[in-house]
Amino acid sequence: MQTQTLIIGGGLSGLSLAARLSAEGRDFLLVEARERWGGRILSEQYQEGTFDLGPSWFWPGQPRISALVAHLGLKRFEQFCQGELLYEDERGHVQRGRGFASMQGSWRLQGGLAAVINKLLQKIPVDRRISATPINALRKTSDGVAAQTVAGTEIVAKKAVLALPPRVAAQFSYAPALPSGALTAMEGIPTWMAGQAKAIAVYDRPFWRDNGLSGDATSRIGPMVECHDASPAAGGPYAIFGFIGIPPDIRRDTEALHEQVRMQLVRLFGPEAKNPKRLHVKDWAFDPYTATYHDRKPLHAHPNYGLPSVLSGLWDETLVFGGSEVAPTFGGFLEGALEAAEYAYTVLKTGRGRSETRL
Repeated sequence: MQTQTLIIGGGLSGLSLAARLSAEGRDFLLVEARERWGGRILSEQYQEGTFDLGPSWFWPGQPRISALVAHLGLKRFEQFCQGELLYEDERGHVQRGRGFASMQGSWRLQGGLAAVINKLLQKIPVDRRISATPINALRKTSDGVAAQTVAGTEIVAKKAVLALPPRVAAQFSYAPALPSGALTAMEGIPTWMAGQAKAIAVYDRPFWRDNGLSGDATSRIGPMVECHDASPAAGGPYAIFGFIGIPPDIRRDTEALHEQVRMQLVRLFGPEAKNPKRLHVKDWAFDPYTATYHDRKPLHAHPNYGLPSVLSGLWDETLVFGGSEVAPTFGGFLEGALEAAEYAYTVLKTGRGRSETRL
């Protein structure tokens, strides 16, 4: 297979770049390792509700994602935060009215963030996108890049955009080897939220709201360290989600983890929480197309993202980084994925990159 631009990674960054190239009538091929599209954006459907197991929010002051949502004709709504908050101490004692609504003022999307993915897919011709096709090797050619899939197929392109986490890209083989320090830099860029797991419990009615609770809770005992209301903008079904804070290696027993989540929901929100209609748990730490073993160490603060100078201009500007973690301003966020796609587009258009070193 041959193409002008090979985009590796069908998450928000890769899809937005592909949609832009498609609108301009440019030649490209978008390749995704998973059978599904969206990368870290993953939404589950139950009846009329859609629930995000990856990112859930975007915020005022993030112009790209807001503009994209409007352009795609989608609707946003504010995170529910009315009612009291809960705090669970290390002994499992629950207190009401302690803390603050940390996500107040953030935006969610009607239909879940998968609605963005589905709309972008509609803008990309079917013959320009291939899923379920992992790539494991890249080779520099005399006038571009050749990529090899796990199945042995070769894709030849003038330029290749790595629209995926640098740590995942570091697992490819490269011929010739990348410059000294490049792989070290790639492995040193944490993949935002890659070590996290998220649980969503779905119910027919929002009993916590009826009891004067917002759905917000923090816990010192877990397994969920932070909870929020995950219900649709209007109507049901309704949901609570939580970030699971116990280390990845301890949460490998999924049956035990599900039971611990149910028990905690009861401690926090009462007996009505015992039997959710659906209980979804997504552990991103063991998703090989999102996380590597480096990501199993917890992040205690948002990293300083950006493109290290050693990763700029690789292979005579034919190898371009375009995932959220190389965005200089909003790295790791949805906004960062779009920011990184803009950078990749500039390199494709001008043939020149701009080094964004970390502060």
